[in-house]
Amino acid sequence: MEHLSSVKRRKTKKINLGYVQIGGNAPVVVQSMTNTDTRDVKATIAQIKALEKAGCEIVRVALPDKKAVDALPQIKERIKIPLIADIHFDYRLAIDAIKKGVAGIRINPGNIAKDKICQIIKVAREHETVIRIGVNSGSLQKDLLRKYGGATAGALVESALRNIELFENQGFEKIKLSLKSSDVPTMIEAYRAISARTDYPLHLGVTEAGSLVNAAIKSALGIGTLLYEGIGDTIRVSVTGSPVQEIPVAYGILRALNIRKIGPDIVSCPTCGRCEIDVLDLTAKIEKALAREKGYLKIALMGCVVNGPGEAADADIGIAGGKKQGIIFKKGKAFKKIKEQDFVKVLLEEINLMIKERKKN
Repeated sequence: MEHLSSVKRRKTKKINLGYVQIGGNAPVVVQSMTNTDTRDVKATIAQIKALEKAGCEIVRVALPDKKAVDALPQIKERIKIPLIADIHFDYRLAIDAIKKGVAGIRINPGNIAKDKICQIIKVAREHETVIRIGVNSGSLQKDLLRKYGGATAGALVESALRNIELFENQGFEKIKLSLKSSDVPTMIEAYRAISARTDYPLHLGVTEAGSLVNAAIKSALGIGTLLYEGIGDTIRVSVTGSPVQEIPVAYGILRALNIRKIGPDIVSCPTCGRCEIDVLDLTAKIEKALAREKGYLKIALMGCVVNGPGEAADADIGIAGGKKQGIIFKKGKAFKKIKEQDFVKVLLEEINLMIKERKKN
């Protein structure tokens, strides 16, 4: 089930990346990037399939050389979601990737010469391929670094505007923009400024965000703040480690803002001295069992009589526990009293039943 919140989305141009619509009235799209060697076709396909299963909607692969480009057709035919090619330095790799049929490419104008970008644009226009102008604080043009005294929000914005002008002068508007920084305030300021200057779709992300906990914190603050302000059309949570870890964090941000309701929203208490059931174990088992579930359901797992009944009654389904037993609430009403040893079994039975009923409707 999808549900749009009261957040007023910024109106952007609509583009199609393969079968996925971006911008316009389309939902915010979740994407990721593989960390396999793209030349290893088997490993790359396996990771993309794992990302698809987790809910990834667009995937990007790195193309360091021609051998990686040559692997694209084999990868593309074995996956379901649109494929984006990520290219730096060598414009010929970008042109070859477009000709191999990728849905989009990502280039960083800071490391490709202007005349070479024009050649990329010409081929992309012929193939109706989307180009993401990926401005990054780590590879800005040297004149902008001198002008602004570093990789500031102003420098990121001027780089983006400079390249938008170049693309528009070439008659090309199938553009997506990103202005990424590892510094959250810089990233927020840059996206706010560019969103006031252009209506191209924006891809949000905090680059080099770190391992899972740091990445989740930085992304929730950076991406979440902008989404709450109506800014952003696609998002990526960058995690050092398996990219599959990125997807639940991304959907968690969207769910928390009521922008997209996909997957279970599990509300669980932090526990305190009043807690008389093992909430930690219960939560871990429910989360693991529903890790791949796409259907939305608000689930409350509460450990005492203070906030437990209220939170459980406010959820689609929940349990308020105490003294080694608990009451299951369904749609706001007390449904069944059960023993703690039966919590997981009975909850999962009821949750799966509710999800199936919703899918029918």
